[in-house]
Amino acid sequence: MYRLVVFDLDGTLLDTLADLAFSTNEALEAHGLPTRTIDEVRRFVGNGIRKLIERAVPAGTGIETVDAVFDDFKRSYAIHAADTTHPYSGVPALLKGLRDAGIHCALVSNKADFAVQELVERYFPGKLDIAVGEREGIAKKPAPDMLEHVLAELGVPKDETVYVGDSEVDFATAANTGCDLVLCSWGFRSVEELRALGPARIVGTPEELLATLLG
Repeated sequence: MYRLVVFDLDGTLLDTLADLAFSTNEALEAHGLPTRTIDEVRRFVGNGIRKLIERAVPAGTGIETVDAVFDDFKRSYAIHAADTTHPYSGVPALLKGLRDAGIHCALVSNKADFAVQELVERYFPGKLDIAVGEREGIAKKPAPDMLEHVLAELGVPKDETVYVGDSEVDFATAANTGCDLVLCSWGFRSVEELRALGPARIVGTPEELLATLLG
């Protein structure tokens, strides 16, 4: 049995899509740029909020405009990050089941660290041993740095750790770190998209994930 489970945040523990889309479109509209659909934003997330905005603006947009849209996004998201965001059904029980079994729980996310800390405190107070968002000095996923930072902080080796995510970024993060992986299909990617990444355990519900991790 694993000693540590490290989770992705967006699309894994929290459904954040609607709030991300709202702030993306508010920032785009402020600069007279076309807005994006929920499905487009779904495809754009995973590599951090800067990359989200770079993908959301029209091709060929100048860097000064991209910077301005990004700044407006950050201002908007600081206000609206929790308007409709909520844990996926079954996630609170999943975390409780792991902690009741004596397993450490942690989180690494390419979301800005200020938003990670706010959302974790709001939705999972006392449920995670450590949460790490995008911050200076630690390379973002899929680089292994964030996950390795958590392993060092908690003193757990990678062969006793499993990483849980919902995207190609998470698939690559686990591979680059050299730890086990479970992908969840209730998030921002379909089962077909996850299977196309390569061999991996895929689960469809938090209840199935808990049984897998405790099995």
